[in-house]
Amino acid sequence: MPDHHYRAQVQWSGSTASGYAHYPRAHTAYLPPATEGLDVSADPHFRGDPDLPNPEQLLVLSASSCQLLSFLAVAARRGVDVVGYEDEATGEMPSSAVPQRVTRITLRPTVSVAGDVDEQTVRRLLDEAHEECYIANSLTSELVLEPTVRHV
Repeated sequence: MPDHHYRAQVQWSGSTASGYAHYPRAHTAYLPPATEGLDVSADPHFRGDPDLPNPEQLLVLSASSCQLLSFLAVAARRGVDVVGYEDEATGEMPSSAVPQRVTRITLRPTVSVAGDVDEQTVRRLLDEAHEECYIANSLTSELVLEPTVRHV
């Protein structure tokens, strides 16, 4: 497999001359080759815009999305028919963490499968997908899976 390279660009303008409390946190992220930007801000706790996603949320989203894509690949290779997947992911950044960081990401996928596959098999495939997930393998945060399996 060839090496993969990923690009991201951020653009911000404003002024920090008035100090920490007054500069704008909103900025725009670009993910080439996509041409439309994504407006991002800081967590509201750090004076960000609560109506915009923040980097901490995007980190949690990255872990969730990677788990989904890894699971779909594993399931497809094993012939398991996944017909739905939803995740309610959360990240924790305790104020006591030094250095400050997201220490735990919990993924709570609800997986809907068709056909004759038992819950234990689906859970095993979720664990295998976690082992293959590039983002999970890149993080120092604890990553916890709390899945629910549904048959349709």
